[in-house]
Amino acid sequence: MESQNLADFPRPVHHRIPNFKGSYLACQNIKDLEVFARMQEVKVDPDKPLEGVRLLALQSRKTLLVPTPRLRTGLFNKITPPPGATKDILRKCATSQGVRSFSTPVGLDARVQVDLVVVGSVAVSEKGWRIGKGEGYADLEYAMMVSMGAVSPETPVVTIVHDCQVVDIPEALLEDHDLTVDYILTPTRVIATGCERPKPAGIIWSKISCEMMEKIPVLRSLRSREKQAGKDVSLQDEPRDLDASRLQTAPLRALRGPQALPLATQREDVPADTVYVGNLPRDAQVSELKTALRARGAAPLRLSWQGPQRRAFLHYPDAASAQQAVSCLQDLRLGANSLRVALARQQRPSDLVDTRPGEPHPNRRPAVADL
Repeated sequence: MESQNLADFPRPVHHRIPNFKGSYLACQNIKDLEVFARMQEVKVDPDKPLEGVRLLALQSRKTLLVPTPRLRTGLFNKITPPPGATKDILRKCATSQGVRSFSTPVGLDARVQVDLVVVGSVAVSEKGWRIGKGEGYADLEYAMMVSMGAVSPETPVVTIVHDCQVVDIPEALLEDHDLTVDYILTPTRVIATGCERPKPAGIIWSKISCEMMEKIPVLRSLRSREKQAGKDVSLQDEPRDLDASRLQTAPLRALRGPQALPLATQREDVPADTVYVGNLPRDAQVSELKTALRARGAAPLRLSWQGPQRRAFLHYPDAASAQQAVSCLQDLRLGANSLRVALARQQRPSDLVDTRPGEPHPNRRPAVADL
C-alpha cells in the first residue's frame, strides 16, 4: 500500500490496521446494506479506516459501541455525543480522541444486543476469510461478545478495506477462533461473501495465556462466570498433567528477555523440566529456533528467549519430557552453529544467571511475545 501511495495517515502501516486513501468512500457503502438501515446497535472497532462508519452510526442516531484499546479497562465504551451536537462535534466523536472524550464504559451486566459488527482487516478474501494485524483482539472481542450473549450466529460482520487488500487466503491459515466476515466494503465494491464457515462460538480458553489474563480484567471476570457454569476454562500455559508423547503438539510460546526461571543459587535449584540451549547465532531469530524444535518433535510448553546472551530455555511438562527433548535435540544446528543442548540444571551457574551490571534478575518474569 505504501509503495503504491495508497496508504493514508497514520503511517507507516506496519503493525496496525492500515488506513487508506478512499476509506471514507468505502465507509459510505455501508448505507447500501439493508442490515445497516434496520440495525440499532453497532459495534465498530477503533481503527482509523473505520472512522467514517462510526460517524454514519452517530449521524443516524444509532447506539455506537467501540472496544477499549487492547481491552485494558473493559470491553466496550458507548459513545454519547453531547446534546444538540453539530456535525463537526459528531465528527470529533467518531475519532479516536472523541472515543476517549465522549464515551462511558459498558459493563458485563449491561444488556447489550449488538445488531452489526464492523472490524478492520489487514487482508480479506471474497470467501469472507479475514487476517488482522496478528494480535487477535478482534477475534477475542467477538468471542467475548458471544460469551456475554451480545451477538448471535446471525449477527452480520462487516469489514472495510482497500481493493488491494482483497486477496486469496489459504483456508489452511484459518483456525477455529478466527472471525470471518459477511460483507466486504471497498471504495469500489460491496461484496457479500456468503461465508458458511462458523464464527467463534465463545472464548477458547486453551488459547488464552496467563499473561493475557493478567492484562485484561474483563477476561478474568468472564472466566470466573464460565467456571461457575461448569465449563472447562483451563488456560494455554497452566500446569496440567502432560506426558512426553505430547511434546510434538504442545503449544510453543516464546518469552523474550530474562528467562522465567526461579532464582538459582545452586544448579539443583533449577527445575528439572527445563532445557538449556546455548551457542545460538548472534543474528538468530526466535522463529528459527521454534521451527527447528518442531522439526525434531520437541516443541516445549514455553520458550524463554535470550537472544543477546545467545541462549534460550525450554520448559517441558516434567523431567522425563525434558530428558527426552535433550535426546531429540542432540547435534541440532542453527545456521553455521552447533547448538549446546542439555538439562539446565547441568549447566554452570554463570550459564543460567547474567552477572553483568544492569542486567535484569532471572526471577523477573519476562513479557510475552509471539503468542
